[in-house]
Amino acid sequence: MKYYLIAGEASGDLHGANLMKALKEEDPNADFRFWGGDLMKAVGGVEVKHYRDLAFMGFAEVLMNLGTILKNIKFCKKDIEQYAPDVIIFIDYPGFNLRIAKWARKKNYKTHYYISPQIWAWKEGRIKDIKRDIDEMYVILPFEKEFYEEKHNFPVHFVGHPLIDAIHKRPQIAPEKFKKDNGLDNRPVIALLPGSRKQEIKKMLEIMISVAKEFTDYQFVIAGAPSQEQSFYESFLSTKNVNFVTNKTYDLLSISEAALVTSGTATLETALFKVPQVVCYKGNRISYEIAKRVIRLDYISLVNLILNKPAVTELIQNEFNTNRLKQSLANILNPQSREAIFIDYYNLEKKLGGRGASRNTAKLIYSAVRK
Repeated sequence: MKYYLIAGEASGDLHGANLMKALKEEDPNADFRFWGGDLMKAVGGVEVKHYRDLAFMGFAEVLMNLGTILKNIKFCKKDIEQYAPDVIIFIDYPGFNLRIAKWARKKNYKTHYYISPQIWAWKEGRIKDIKRDIDEMYVILPFEKEFYEEKHNFPVHFVGHPLIDAIHKRPQIAPEKFKKDNGLDNRPVIALLPGSRKQEIKKMLEIMISVAKEFTDYQFVIAGAPSQEQSFYESFLSTKNVNFVTNKTYDLLSISEAALVTSGTATLETALFKVPQVVCYKGNRISYEIAKRVIRLDYISLVNLILNKPAVTELIQNEFNTNRLKQSLANILNPQSREAIFIDYYNLEKKLGGRGASRNTAKLIYSAVRK
């Protein structure tokens, strides 16, 4: 069968690639055409557009690139018609994908959505579009099933979280080898995950590295984002006791004692590596005040949202300062606190449904499309 997949970000490329591998196991004759990245390309099929040409973040950037976005939407529709797929698989990336889905529904294409937009956090009104335009929705967070089915009377499939597979399948690395290869000494490591966008990284790292001089029994290591040049981080590396690795976040987490993490998917990744963490966030004051009124959630980290409790410390906006960060980091290095965190992490992984998200989704898609 012919599968047309649309992923518009790095995470979508990872999960799209694993889904494609699983689809090939279900359907040896699977033919793929996709918007994605290098990981999806490595699986096989025809890449239409790379996600790096699609990722416009923030209101101003979207406005500045509106012409390009509209051209991409028009081109995508034409490309789908020429390919005539048996099913279109949307992977997150709602601003673009929901527009294509609306058109695809009118053209009678089968529409399947893998990794739901986070409409439970904001833009809940998108539920109308999803109910109208999407045949099957595959959700990866346990509370999303309740949100869709009980609150909005829209049946969905909870398939588990694909990060569990991505983490468990990765090659293991010896801590000693990692430290030697990356110029680190033998002290325990505290990982710094400051995000992936320049503005975000500058704001977060300045405060994160301010506590390094207080914990000299540990070495602090910045996880450089693959989207940024190493030269961008140079100004932060003059601080004593701060090191740097790039594009090795999973390897770094696998050997870390603790982590300071900017809110986002990285908080869940850190938890799945069983690394105690402090979740940090500081944004533009005006943007933060607007977001606070639009997004109505008790927590900002996926760990706490899934467990519905403050399992990990969240330092948000003014609370994210050197003094509070120092206290919070000291706390998660305390053996008693760590034991409680590990228990919560164990329960978190159980709630996420264990391994097999890509395989579960592929089976459901193949079965539904064959009918």
